[in-house]
Amino acid sequence: MLQREAKMSEAKPLAVVTGASSGIGAVFARTLAARGYDLALVARRQDRLRQIADELGNHFHANCTLLCADLTREAELRSVEEFLIGAAHLQLLVNNAGFGTLQRFCDAPIESQDAMHRLHVLATMRLTHAALRNLSARNQGAIINVSSVAAFAPRPGSTSYYATKAWINCFTEGLYLELKSAGSRVRVQALCPGFTLTEFHDVLGIDRGFISRGWWMPAEEVVEASLQGLEKGKLFVVPGLRYKLLVSLLRLLPRGVLHFALTKGPASLRRERKPQGAGKQ
Repeated sequence: MLQREAKMSEAKPLAVVTGASSGIGAVFARTLAARGYDLALVARRQDRLRQIADELGNHFHANCTLLCADLTREAELRSVEEFLIGAAHLQLLVNNAGFGTLQRFCDAPIESQDAMHRLHVLATMRLTHAALRNLSARNQGAIINVSSVAAFAPRPGSTSYYATKAWINCFTEGLYLELKSAGSRVRVQALCPGFTLTEFHDVLGIDRGFISRGWWMPAEEVVEASLQGLEKGKLFVVPGLRYKLLVSLLRLLPRGVLHFALTKGPASLRRERKPQGAGKQ
């Protein structure tokens, strides 16, 4: 059940961040508060949202609205949609909520795969539509859809994650072209980070030691790259030079070569034998 706690300012621009209780979402919230935004924070964990709201209020004097919601549930998603449509000072939506699994699609519980598609695809689509109704009417603002470097390379054990993140890229690119052709000032971005130092991979069960230290990026650098790219009107933002080069290579490789490399690589990054799931809500 969606729970709402509201405390809004009349003067400041508003940013809505989903998956705001931890990781990249929490860093977006802190960074935007430091830049003078009020926040609407969306996540399932109300206690974490309150902690972040208190922090933002104490350090940055930001007013926060807490929207405690599970975006895979119809009624709770609809309530966040309605909030976005009616938010008078909306300037930015960050669709960040998501989760991953490490398990072959045919072996994974269908409930987890269904929830991933609902969250990454349906929630992103519907919240974006609601925000655009608001922003387009005022011809201002922006939407950041958090994707992943994984969107450029399918990998065994992450079929739904790859597919839904690839959808986010295609969806955002389509919106970019529509807005540009209409002469709109509303901006959209697909943010595609690689391995990021958050609890996402810890809960998922990925051994950080398996990946070279140089490939792990602080969430603060990911968010800064995103906001800098937004100011420049960039559609795709891939933080980090290594990942920019990797994505460029992935786009150039023949599909057959890419498939060979991905299927002959290490079978698993998991610390545990039993596959785990992780959430960013």
